Amino acid sequence: MCRNIKTLFNFEPPATREEIHASALQFVRKLSGFNKPSQENTEAFNRAIIEVSDAARRLLNSLHTQAPARDREVEAEKARERSRARFG
Repeated sequence: MCRNIKTLFNFEPPATREEIHASALQFVRKLSGFNKPSQENTEAFNRAIIEVSDAARRLLNSLHTQAPARDREVEAEKARERSRARFG
Protein backbone atom coordinates (compact mmCIF):
# COMPACT_ATOMS: atom_id res chain seq x y z
CA MET A 1 0.00 0.00 0.00
CA CYS A 2 2.03 3.00 1.22
CA ARG A 3 5.70 2.27 0.81
CA ASN A 4 6.65 5.39 2.76
CA ILE A 5 4.84 4.28 5.90
CA LYS A 6 7.35 2.50 8.11
CA THR A 7 6.75 0.12 10.98
CA LEU A 8 6.69 2.13 14.20
CA PHE A 9 6.09 -0.58 16.80
CA ASN A 10 8.77 -2.19 18.95
CA PHE A 11 11.66 0.17 18.31
CA GLU A 12 14.09 1.70 20.73
CA PRO A 13 13.69 4.61 21.12
CA PRO A 14 9.90 4.52 20.63
CA ALA A 15 8.22 6.31 17.73
CA THR A 16 7.99 10.06 18.13
CA ARG A 17 4.88 12.19 17.63
CA GLU A 18 6.47 13.48 14.42
CA GLU A 19 6.96 9.96 13.04
CA ILE A 20 3.37 9.04 13.87
CA HIS A 21 2.12 12.27 12.29
CA ALA A 22 4.20 11.63 9.14
CA SER A 23 2.77 8.12 8.77
CA ALA A 24 -0.78 9.47 9.30
CA LEU A 25 -0.17 12.12 6.65
CA GLN A 26 1.00 9.49 4.14
CA PHE A 27 -2.00 7.30 4.95
CA VAL A 28 -4.51 10.13 4.49
CA ARG A 29 -2.80 11.20 1.26
CA LYS A 30 -3.07 7.66 -0.07
CA LEU A 31 -6.73 7.29 0.93
CA SER A 32 -7.81 10.67 -0.40
CA GLY A 33 -5.65 10.75 -3.51
CA PHE A 34 -4.58 14.29 -2.59
CA ASN A 35 -1.01 15.32 -2.00
CA LYS A 36 -2.30 18.76 -1.09
CA PRO A 37 -6.06 19.16 -0.77
CA SER A 38 -8.05 22.04 -2.22
CA GLN A 39 -9.00 24.89 0.08
CA GLU A 40 -12.48 23.43 0.37
CA ASN A 41 -11.10 20.05 1.55
CA THR A 42 -8.28 21.28 3.80
CA GLU A 43 -10.27 21.15 7.04
CA ALA A 44 -11.47 17.57 6.45
CA PHE A 45 -7.97 16.52 5.34
CA ASN A 46 -6.29 18.00 8.44
CA ARG A 47 -8.96 16.56 10.76
CA ALA A 48 -8.37 13.12 9.25
CA ILE A 49 -4.62 13.41 9.85
CA ILE A 50 -5.23 14.27 13.51
CA GLU A 51 -7.70 11.42 13.97
CA VAL A 52 -5.43 8.87 12.29
CA SER A 53 -2.47 10.09 14.37
CA ASP A 54 -4.49 9.71 17.56
CA ALA A 55 -5.64 6.22 16.59
CA ALA A 56 -2.10 5.18 15.67
CA ARG A 57 -0.72 6.53 18.96
CA ARG A 58 -3.39 4.62 20.94
CA LEU A 59 -2.61 1.46 18.98
CA LEU A 60 1.14 1.71 19.54
CA ASN A 61 0.61 2.37 23.25
CA SER A 62 -1.66 -0.66 23.65
CA LEU A 63 0.47 -3.23 21.79
CA HIS A 64 2.67 -5.66 23.73
CA THR A 65 5.39 -8.06 22.64
CA GLN A 66 7.92 -10.40 24.17
CA ALA A 67 10.39 -9.70 21.35
CA PRO A 68 13.30 -7.42 22.12
CA ALA A 69 13.01 -3.88 20.78
CA ARG A 70 14.67 -3.34 17.42
CA ASP A 71 17.44 -0.79 17.00
CA ARG A 72 16.58 1.96 14.51
CA GLU A 73 20.13 2.25 13.15
CA VAL A 74 20.49 -1.49 12.59
CA GLU A 75 17.13 -1.63 10.79
CA ALA A 76 18.03 1.43 8.69
CA GLU A 77 21.29 -0.22 7.62
CA LYS A 78 19.43 -3.40 6.67
CA ALA A 79 17.05 -1.30 4.53
CA ARG A 80 19.97 0.46 2.84
CA GLU A 81 21.59 -2.91 2.11
CA ARG A 82 18.34 -4.27 0.61
CA SER A 83 18.11 -1.12 -1.54
CA ARG A 84 21.69 -1.50 -2.75
CA ALA A 85 21.05 -5.16 -3.62
CA ARG A 86 17.84 -4.27 -5.44
CA PHE A 87 18.91 -1.12 -7.28
CA GLY A 88 22.68 -1.48 -7.44
